[in-house]
Amino acid sequence: MFQNVGFAGLMMILVVVLILFGPSKLPELGRAVGRTLSEFKSSARDLVGEDKEEDKERERESGIIKIKG
Repeated sequence: MFQNVGFAGLMMILVVVLILFGPSKLPELGRAVGRTLSEFKSSARDLVGEDKEEDKERERESGIIKIKG
């Protein structure tokens, strides 16, 4: 989606954000985005961890043993 956004496109986006929110709101906006990203990452890790646990449980129930190699 954003493969073709270059330096000029990024600068345009930053200028528009600065105009819309103003310099006083930017730190607050940045913190909110950071919190959202960290919450998303932790949720994704939890989901992946649950999937791995479910796979191990299924293996134990079916008697399949994985050989690492």
